[in-house]
Amino acid sequence: MQEWISVKIDDLFETVVEVFEKLGVPKEDGKIIADVLISADRRGIDSHGVARLKRYVDGIRNGVMNPKTEITVVKETPVSMVVDGGAGMGQVVAYRVMKKCIEKAKKNYLCFATIRNSNHYGIAGYYSMMALKEGLIGISMTNAAPLVIPTFGKDAVLGTNPISVAVPAKNEKPFVLDMATSTVPRGKLEVYNRLGKKIPLMWATDENGVPTDDPARVLRNLLERKGGGLLPLGGADELTGGHKGYGLALLVDIFSGVFSSGAWGTDVYGKKGQPANVCHFLGAISPDAFIGLEGISENMDNIIRMLKNAPKAEGKDRIYIHGEKEFEKEKERNEEVPLYYKVYDTIKYICNELGVEFKL
Repeated sequence: MQEWISVKIDDLFETVVEVFEKLGVPKEDGKIIADVLISADRRGIDSHGVARLKRYVDGIRNGVMNPKTEITVVKETPVSMVVDGGAGMGQVVAYRVMKKCIEKAKKNYLCFATIRNSNHYGIAGYYSMMALKEGLIGISMTNAAPLVIPTFGKDAVLGTNPISVAVPAKNEKPFVLDMATSTVPRGKLEVYNRLGKKIPLMWATDENGVPTDDPARVLRNLLERKGGGLLPLGGADELTGGHKGYGLALLVDIFSGVFSSGAWGTDVYGKKGQPANVCHFLGAISPDAFIGLEGISENMDNIIRMLKNAPKAEGKDRIYIHGEKEFEKEKERNEEVPLYYKVYDTIKYICNELGVEFKL
Protein backbone atom coordinates (compact mmCIF):
# COMPACT_ATOMS: atom_id res chain seq x y z
CA MET A 1 0.00 0.00 0.00
CA GLN A 2 1.22 3.47 -0.91
CA GLU A 3 1.52 5.44 2.36
CA TRP A 4 2.08 8.88 0.82
CA ILE A 5 0.15 10.07 -2.21
CA SER A 6 1.24 13.13 -4.22
CA VAL A 7 -1.59 15.41 -5.29
CA LYS A 8 -1.55 18.50 -7.47
CA ILE A 9 -1.88 21.69 -5.45
CA ASP A 10 -4.35 23.27 -7.89
CA ASP A 11 -6.65 20.22 -7.68
CA LEU A 12 -6.38 20.10 -3.89
CA PHE A 13 -7.14 23.81 -3.62
CA GLU A 14 -10.22 23.52 -5.82
CA THR A 15 -11.45 20.48 -3.89
CA VAL A 16 -11.10 22.13 -0.49
CA VAL A 17 -12.87 25.29 -1.70
CA GLU A 18 -15.77 23.21 -3.07
CA VAL A 19 -16.07 21.31 0.22
CA PHE A 20 -16.46 24.56 2.12
CA GLU A 21 -18.89 25.94 -0.46
CA LYS A 22 -21.11 22.89 0.10
CA LEU A 23 -21.12 23.73 3.80
CA GLY A 24 -22.28 27.30 3.20
CA VAL A 25 -18.91 29.06 3.29
CA PRO A 26 -18.72 31.88 0.72
CA LYS A 27 -16.33 31.02 -2.10
CA GLU A 28 -13.87 33.84 -1.38
CA ASP A 29 -13.71 32.77 2.27
CA GLY A 30 -13.20 29.16 1.20
CA LYS A 31 -10.22 30.27 -0.88
CA ILE A 32 -8.66 31.92 2.17
CA ILE A 33 -9.10 28.77 4.27
CA ALA A 34 -7.79 26.52 1.50
CA ASP A 35 -4.72 28.71 1.01
CA VAL A 36 -3.88 28.67 4.73
CA LEU A 37 -4.25 24.88 4.96
CA ILE A 38 -2.29 24.10 1.79
CA SER A 39 0.41 26.60 2.75
CA ALA A 40 1.01 24.46 5.84
CA ASP A 41 1.36 21.32 3.70
CA ARG A 42 3.67 23.12 1.28
CA ARG A 43 5.88 24.27 4.15
CA GLY A 44 6.10 20.73 5.54
CA ILE A 45 3.82 21.41 8.51
CA ASP A 46 1.59 18.43 7.70
CA SER A 47 -0.06 18.49 11.14
CA HIS A 48 -1.80 21.80 10.31
CA GLY A 49 -2.56 21.26 6.63
CA VAL A 50 -5.53 19.61 4.94
CA ALA A 51 -5.29 16.90 7.58
CA ARG A 52 -7.37 19.38 9.63
CA LEU A 53 -10.17 19.57 7.05
CA LYS A 54 -12.45 17.17 8.94
CA ARG A 55 -12.12 19.34 12.04
CA TYR A 56 -13.65 22.30 10.22
CA VAL A 57 -16.29 20.21 8.45
CA ASP A 58 -17.42 18.79 11.79
CA GLY A 59 -17.30 22.22 13.43
CA ILE A 60 -19.61 23.73 10.82
CA ARG A 61 -21.97 20.77 10.89
CA ASN A 62 -22.15 20.79 14.67
CA GLY A 63 -23.03 24.46 14.68
CA VAL A 64 -19.99 25.65 16.63
CA MET A 65 -18.31 27.30 13.62
CA ASN A 66 -20.22 29.92 11.66
CA PRO A 67 -19.67 29.29 7.92
CA LYS A 68 -20.49 32.93 7.15
CA THR A 69 -17.82 34.88 9.02
CA GLU A 70 -19.04 38.23 10.33
CA ILE A 71 -16.46 40.37 12.10
CA THR A 72 -17.34 43.16 14.52
CA VAL A 73 -14.83 45.83 15.50
CA VAL A 74 -15.52 46.45 19.19
CA LYS A 75 -12.95 49.20 19.65
CA GLU A 76 -10.57 50.90 17.23
CA THR A 77 -7.78 53.47 17.38
CA PRO A 78 -5.29 54.45 14.66
CA VAL A 79 -2.89 51.79 15.97
CA SER A 80 -5.10 49.12 17.58
CA MET A 81 -8.30 47.09 17.38
CA VAL A 82 -10.43 44.86 19.56
CA VAL A 83 -12.35 42.47 17.32
CA ASP A 84 -15.14 39.92 17.78
CA GLY A 85 -14.92 37.10 15.23
CA GLY A 86 -18.57 36.06 15.53
CA ALA A 87 -17.60 32.37 15.95
CA GLY A 88 -16.59 32.47 12.29
CA MET A 89 -13.86 30.58 10.47
CA GLY A 90 -10.58 31.34 12.19
CA GLN A 91 -8.57 31.68 8.99
CA VAL A 92 -11.01 34.22 7.57
CA VAL A 93 -11.13 36.22 10.81
CA ALA A 94 -7.34 36.36 11.13
CA TYR A 95 -6.78 37.10 7.43
CA ARG A 96 -9.19 40.03 7.37
CA VAL A 97 -7.93 41.50 10.64
CA MET A 98 -4.30 41.15 9.58
CA LYS A 99 -5.09 42.96 6.32
CA LYS A 100 -6.49 45.81 8.39
CA CYS A 101 -3.42 45.80 10.67
CA ILE A 102 -1.16 46.03 7.61
CA GLU A 103 -3.19 48.92 6.22
CA LYS A 104 -2.98 50.80 9.52
CA ALA A 105 0.73 50.07 10.01
CA LYS A 106 1.53 51.56 6.61
CA LYS A 107 -0.19 54.78 7.69
CA ASN A 108 0.68 54.91 11.39
CA TYR A 109 3.88 52.79 11.73
CA LEU A 110 2.21 49.95 13.62
CA CYS A 111 -1.05 48.28 14.53
CA PHE A 112 -1.99 45.53 16.96
CA ALA A 113 -5.30 43.68 17.17
CA THR A 114 -6.65 41.40 19.86
CA ILE A 115 -9.46 39.10 18.73
CA ARG A 116 -12.08 37.10 20.64
CA ASN A 117 -14.77 34.60 19.65
CA SER A 118 -12.88 33.05 16.73
CA ASN A 119 -11.82 29.50 15.85
CA HIS A 120 -8.67 27.56 15.05
CA TYR A 121 -6.76 29.62 12.46
CA GLY A 122 -4.15 27.18 11.13
CA ILE A 123 -0.44 27.98 11.18
CA ALA A 124 0.45 31.17 13.04
CA GLY A 125 3.18 31.92 10.51
CA TYR A 126 0.71 32.48 7.67
CA TYR A 127 -0.41 35.77 9.18
CA SER A 128 3.01 37.07 10.25
CA MET A 129 4.17 36.38 6.69
CA MET A 130 1.26 38.41 5.31
CA ALA A 131 2.99 41.43 6.83
CA LEU A 132 6.35 40.22 5.56
CA LYS A 133 5.08 40.26 1.98
CA GLU A 134 4.27 43.96 2.43
CA GLY A 135 7.75 44.81 3.72
CA LEU A 136 6.54 44.90 7.32
CA ILE A 137 7.35 42.99 10.50
CA GLY A 138 4.56 40.58 11.41
CA ILE A 139 3.43 39.15 14.73
CA SER A 140 0.84 36.40 15.16
CA MET A 141 -0.22 34.38 18.18
CA THR A 142 -3.30 32.48 19.32
CA ASN A 143 -4.56 30.64 22.33
CA ALA A 144 -5.98 27.16 21.95
CA ALA A 145 -7.78 24.32 23.68
CA PRO A 146 -6.30 23.42 27.10
CA LEU A 147 -3.71 20.79 26.22
CA VAL A 148 -0.63 21.87 28.17
CA ILE A 149 0.25 21.26 31.82
CA PRO A 150 1.59 24.24 33.80
CA THR A 151 4.86 23.70 35.64
CA PHE A 152 4.22 21.48 38.69
CA GLY A 153 0.63 20.85 37.53
CA LYS A 154 -0.98 17.52 36.64
CA ASP A 155 -3.78 18.47 34.25
CA ALA A 156 -3.87 20.52 31.04
CA VAL A 157 -4.83 24.15 31.67
CA LEU A 158 -3.23 26.18 28.84
CA GLY A 159 -3.14 25.76 25.07
CA THR A 160 -0.15 25.04 22.87
CA ASN A 161 -0.44 28.80 22.23
CA PRO A 162 1.88 29.36 19.24
CA ILE A 163 3.91 32.49 18.55
CA SER A 164 5.09 33.66 15.15
CA VAL A 165 7.29 36.65 14.31
CA ALA A 166 8.45 37.43 10.77
CA VAL A 167 11.21 39.94 9.94
CA PRO A 168 12.34 40.80 6.39
CA ALA A 169 15.91 40.34 5.16
CA LYS A 170 17.52 41.63 1.96
CA ASN A 171 19.31 38.77 0.19
CA GLU A 172 18.95 36.07 2.81
CA LYS A 173 15.71 34.26 3.55
CA PRO A 174 13.60 36.22 6.06
CA PHE A 175 13.45 35.25 9.71
CA VAL A 176 10.15 33.45 10.38
CA LEU A 177 9.74 32.09 13.88
CA ASP A 178 6.63 29.91 14.09
CA MET A 179 6.50 27.75 17.20
CA ALA A 180 4.22 26.25 19.78
CA THR A 181 4.99 27.15 23.37
CA SER A 182 4.61 23.48 24.26
CA THR A 183 7.35 20.96 23.52
CA VAL A 184 5.25 19.92 20.52
CA PRO A 185 1.76 20.84 19.26
CA ARG A 186 -1.10 18.34 19.46
CA GLY A 187 -0.88 17.95 15.68
CA LYS A 188 2.52 16.32 16.10
CA LEU A 189 0.93 13.67 18.31
CA GLU A 190 -1.80 13.20 15.71
CA VAL A 191 0.86 12.61 13.03
CA TYR A 192 2.66 10.04 15.21
CA ASN A 193 -0.65 8.36 16.01
CA ARG A 194 -1.57 8.13 12.30
CA LEU A 195 1.84 6.62 11.59
CA GLY A 196 1.59 4.20 14.52
CA LYS A 197 4.78 5.58 16.09
CA LYS A 198 5.65 6.08 19.76
CA ILE A 199 6.39 9.58 21.03
CA PRO A 200 9.44 10.64 23.09
CA LEU A 201 8.76 10.56 26.83
CA MET A 202 9.48 14.29 27.26
CA TRP A 203 6.52 15.27 25.07
CA ALA A 204 3.50 14.40 27.21
CA THR A 205 2.11 12.73 30.32
CA ASP A 206 -0.72 10.27 30.95
CA GLU A 207 -3.76 10.90 33.14
CA ASN A 208 -1.63 10.38 36.26
CA GLY A 209 1.00 12.93 35.26
CA VAL A 210 3.49 10.20 34.31
CA PRO A 211 5.45 10.53 31.04
CA THR A 212 4.11 8.23 28.31
CA ASP A 213 5.15 7.23 24.79
CA ASP A 214 1.59 6.40 23.69
CA PRO A 215 0.17 9.24 21.52
CA ALA A 216 -3.30 7.63 21.31
CA ARG A 217 -3.57 7.58 25.11
CA VAL A 218 -2.62 11.24 25.41
CA LEU A 219 -5.00 12.29 22.62
CA ARG A 220 -7.85 10.30 24.15
CA ASN A 221 -7.24 11.76 27.60
CA LEU A 222 -7.16 15.28 26.18
CA LEU A 223 -10.38 14.75 24.23
CA GLU A 224 -12.18 13.36 27.27
CA ARG A 225 -10.37 15.69 29.71
CA LYS A 226 -9.28 12.80 31.88
CA GLY A 227 -6.03 14.46 32.96
CA GLY A 228 -2.46 14.74 31.80
CA GLY A 229 -1.46 16.43 28.56
CA LEU A 230 1.38 18.04 26.66
CA LEU A 231 4.39 19.51 28.43
CA PRO A 232 5.51 23.15 28.00
CA LEU A 233 8.78 24.00 26.27
CA GLY A 234 11.52 22.79 28.60
CA GLY A 235 9.52 19.87 29.95
CA ALA A 236 8.09 19.21 33.38
CA ASP A 237 10.72 20.80 35.64
CA GLU A 238 12.21 24.21 36.33
CA LEU A 239 15.63 22.55 36.15
CA THR A 240 15.16 22.04 32.40
CA GLY A 241 13.41 25.38 31.84
CA GLY A 242 9.82 24.20 31.74
CA HIS A 243 8.69 27.31 33.60
CA LYS A 244 9.86 29.40 30.63
CA GLY A 245 7.63 27.58 28.15
CA TYR A 246 4.80 27.82 30.68
CA GLY A 247 5.39 31.59 30.92
CA LEU A 248 5.32 32.00 27.13
CA ALA A 249 2.04 30.06 26.89
CA LEU A 250 0.52 32.26 29.59
CA LEU A 251 1.75 35.39 27.81
CA VAL A 252 -0.10 34.34 24.65
CA ASP A 253 -3.29 33.75 26.64
CA ILE A 254 -2.97 37.21 28.19
CA PHE A 255 -2.42 39.03 24.87
CA SER A 256 -5.11 37.02 23.06
CA GLY A 257 -7.76 36.25 25.65
CA VAL A 258 -7.33 38.72 28.50
CA PHE A 259 -6.76 41.79 26.30
CA SER A 260 -9.83 40.99 24.16
CA SER A 261 -12.02 40.02 27.12
CA GLY A 262 -12.50 36.69 25.38
CA ALA A 263 -11.63 33.24 26.74
CA TRP A 264 -8.43 31.82 28.17
CA GLY A 265 -7.18 28.60 29.71
CA THR A 266 -9.89 26.03 30.36
CA ASP A 267 -12.63 28.33 29.01
CA VAL A 268 -11.33 27.91 25.45
CA TYR A 269 -13.44 25.07 24.00
CA GLY A 270 -14.98 25.18 27.49
CA LYS A 271 -18.46 23.81 26.74
CA LYS A 272 -19.19 20.98 24.35
CA GLY A 273 -21.52 22.05 21.57
CA GLN A 274 -20.78 25.74 22.14
CA PRO A 275 -18.49 28.05 20.10
CA ALA A 276 -14.82 27.59 20.96
CA ASN A 277 -14.07 31.28 21.62
CA VAL A 278 -10.48 30.92 20.42
CA CYS A 279 -8.66 34.25 20.70
CA HIS A 280 -5.80 35.69 18.61
CA PHE A 281 -3.33 38.55 18.77
CA LEU A 282 -2.02 39.99 15.50
CA GLY A 283 0.31 42.85 14.70
CA ALA A 284 2.18 44.62 11.94
CA ILE A 285 5.07 47.04 12.41
CA SER A 286 6.59 49.27 9.74
CA PRO A 287 10.41 49.24 9.61
CA ASP A 288 10.08 53.03 9.22
CA ALA A 289 9.22 53.13 12.93
CA PHE A 290 12.90 52.26 13.46
CA ILE A 291 15.72 52.51 10.89
CA GLY A 292 13.74 51.73 7.75
CA LEU A 293 13.36 48.62 5.60
CA GLU A 294 16.77 49.00 3.92
CA GLY A 295 18.62 49.28 7.22
CA ILE A 296 16.75 46.44 8.92
CA SER A 297 17.04 44.16 5.88
CA GLU A 298 20.79 44.69 5.62
CA ASN A 299 21.24 44.16 9.36
CA MET A 300 19.17 40.99 9.16
CA ASP A 301 21.42 39.69 6.36
CA ASN A 302 24.44 40.36 8.57
CA ILE A 303 23.09 38.64 11.66
CA ILE A 304 21.86 35.67 9.62
CA ARG A 305 25.28 35.28 7.94
CA MET A 306 27.02 35.56 11.31
CA LEU A 307 24.96 32.63 12.56
CA LYS A 308 25.26 30.52 9.41
CA ASN A 309 29.03 31.03 9.31
CA ALA A 310 29.51 30.19 12.98
CA PRO A 311 31.58 27.06 13.83
CA LYS A 312 29.55 23.85 13.48
CA ALA A 313 29.22 21.09 16.04
CA GLU A 314 30.96 17.82 15.27
CA GLY A 315 29.05 15.93 12.58
CA LYS A 316 26.98 18.97 11.60
CA ASP A 317 27.50 20.94 8.40
CA ARG A 318 24.80 23.60 8.62
CA ILE A 319 23.14 26.03 11.01
CA TYR A 320 19.57 26.88 10.11
CA ILE A 321 17.66 30.13 10.56
CA HIS A 322 14.02 29.93 11.66
CA GLY A 323 11.77 29.44 8.64
CA GLU A 324 14.62 28.36 6.36
CA LYS A 325 13.68 24.69 6.24
CA GLU A 326 10.07 25.62 5.53
CA PHE A 327 11.01 27.95 2.68
CA GLU A 328 13.09 25.17 1.11
CA LYS A 329 10.24 22.69 1.52
CA GLU A 330 7.82 25.21 -0.01
CA LYS A 331 10.05 25.55 -3.07
CA GLU A 332 10.27 21.77 -3.37
CA ARG A 333 6.48 21.42 -3.08
CA ASN A 334 5.71 24.03 -5.71
CA GLU A 335 3.24 21.98 -7.75
CA GLU A 336 2.39 18.93 -5.63
CA VAL A 337 2.13 18.03 -1.95
CA PRO A 338 2.29 14.56 -0.38
CA LEU A 339 -0.72 13.44 1.67
CA TYR A 340 -0.62 10.52 4.08
CA TYR A 341 -3.04 7.89 2.82
CA LYS A 342 -5.36 8.27 5.84
CA VAL A 343 -5.65 12.01 5.13
CA TYR A 344 -6.23 11.29 1.43
CA ASP A 345 -8.96 8.76 2.28
CA THR A 346 -10.63 11.17 4.73
CA ILE A 347 -10.82 13.90 2.08
CA LYS A 348 -12.26 11.38 -0.37
CA TYR A 349 -14.89 10.34 2.19
CA ILE A 350 -15.82 13.99 2.88
CA CYS A 351 -16.17 14.68 -0.84
CA ASN A 352 -18.36 11.62 -1.41
CA GLU A 353 -20.53 12.51 1.57
CA LEU A 354 -21.03 16.11 0.42
CA GLY A 355 -21.40 15.33 -3.26
CA VAL A 356 -18.16 17.08 -4.25
CA GLU A 357 -16.26 15.67 -7.22
CA PHE A 358 -13.08 14.02 -5.96
CA LYS A 359 -10.30 15.14 -8.31
CA LEU A 360 -7.20 14.08 -6.41
